[in-house]
Formats: sequence, structure tokens, C-alpha cells
Amino acid sequence: MALFTQLIGTGRPQVIFLHGLFGRGKNWAGIARTLSQHDHPSVLFDLPNHGRSHWTGTFDYAAMADELAAELRLRLGSAAAVTLVGHSMGGKVAMLLALQHPELVNRLAVIDIAPDISYQVISSVPLVRAMRGLDLERLERRGDADRILAEDVDDPAVRQFLLQNLKHTRSEGNRNGWTWELNLELLGDHLEEVAAWPEVGDVSYQGPTLWIGGEKSPYIRPEHHERMRQLFPRVRLVWIPGAGHWVHADAPEALTSELLTFLDHR
Repeated sequence: MALFTQLIGTGRPQVIFLHGLFGRGKNWAGIARTLSQHDHPSVLFDLPNHGRSHWTGTFDYAAMADELAAELRLRLGSAAAVTLVGHSMGGKVAMLLALQHPELVNRLAVIDIAPDISYQVISSVPLVRAMRGLDLERLERRGDADRILAEDVDDPAVRQFLLQNLKHTRSEGNRNGWTWELNLELLGDHLEEVAAWPEVGDVSYQGPTLWIGGEKSPYIRPEHHERMRQLFPRVRLVWIPGAGHWVHADAPEALTSELLTFLDHR
């Protein structure tokens, strides 16, 4: 089953965006539109178990990377070669794809994640608990869901991020028609796998690699630098001032500027 995608701009896609946990491709639409104005068409992917893409029975980074590689070959042909931009969970998929299928990747941009265990993912446990705690059968409107989530999730921006996955689609046996569009059960039960980084062996990606971290984020630490250089010898680390883990939401203009510089550099 094909992954759900959205094309931003016209012409042959040059950039592929991969979102993070509980996200979806359209989270990157604003930045992608700016890139398209500079002649860099993009494709936004919904990764498996997210958005409008299919669900799976297991969580497997290597399998996601292989599936994405197959999609790129199918859509762009044997000469497919793109810039991959991956944030958080999507950054791990992007790194693995570059390592496993380097012929498909011209450039790699990894946003606020490292090739290591991301212990911070466990902080999502309360979010999963809050989403699972919503009685969807009793919801009358989206505002009810926001009000109930507010009891456990203080940040309105985080609530809206989560609630983008709550869809109203009336169907038989679902009286009020509210359902989670993401595979909440699988993701919630496999946060340790989401946090993990698989063993990749003695491989490296030789293409240009931009590693972008949020200044206020704990996801990239000094002990990660050596492993990143081993896997991606041409890596350059850039910090975005004032940004946390959601760099694209906290500092979209600064991040877009870095991506444009990266794309336009020869």
C-alpha cells in the first residue's frame, strides 16, 4: 500500500520531508512552500501509522526506510536522487535510508535527532495516556477533546498538535464518528522502539549532511558527535537559537534559511 504524499510546488521533486512522532507530512507544508518559491519542489510523506498512510503490526525503522526507498524508486524512477529532510523519528528514517540506499540521496538534513537512543521519547507516555483516556464515543465536538486533554496536557500548542490526528468520520458502529487517524495503540505500546536506534554495522553515507539542532532541545548531546561523524563524515552541525525540539514550529524562518543555503550550495 502506497504511503500518502502531498506535492508542494511544480516539477520533479527535489526534497522529501519526513515528520516526527504523532506528526504528519503537512506539518512541513509552510517550509516546503517557501522552498518551492526558490525552485525546490517537495514531497511531504505521511510515514506508516501516521496521517493517511497505512498501519502496520510492528514498529521497525529499517522496514520504514526500505519502504520509503521503494516508494522513491516507484515514483521517481531508477535515477531518483533527492534531498531528505527528516525530523525526530523521521530523522532516524532518513538517516537509515541514506545509509541503506545512498544512491537515492543527494543530500541529507537531520533535524534535532541523533543516531542513538532518544530517551526523551519516554516523555510522550503522558501524552499517549491522555489521548487514550479520551472517550471518543462521548465526544460531541473537537472543543470537548481539547478541554478534556487540557486536564493532562497544559500546552495548547501540544494539544493542537495531537488533535490534528482526531478525525470526525461517521461510520456504522461509531455513533459520534470520532477516531484517531494515527495508530495510537501500536505507537503507544512501542515507544521504546521509537526511541531506539538500530544496529547498522560498519557503513557510512558519504554525501553532504546537515545536522540541525534546537538550542534548547536535549535530543542532541556531545556524546553523539563522534558517532554522527562516523556514519556521516561530511556532516555539519548547526544550532537554531531559541528553538526546542520542534525546530520547524519554533523557528521556521531560521530553519528555512539553513535549508535553502544547504540546497543551493554547490
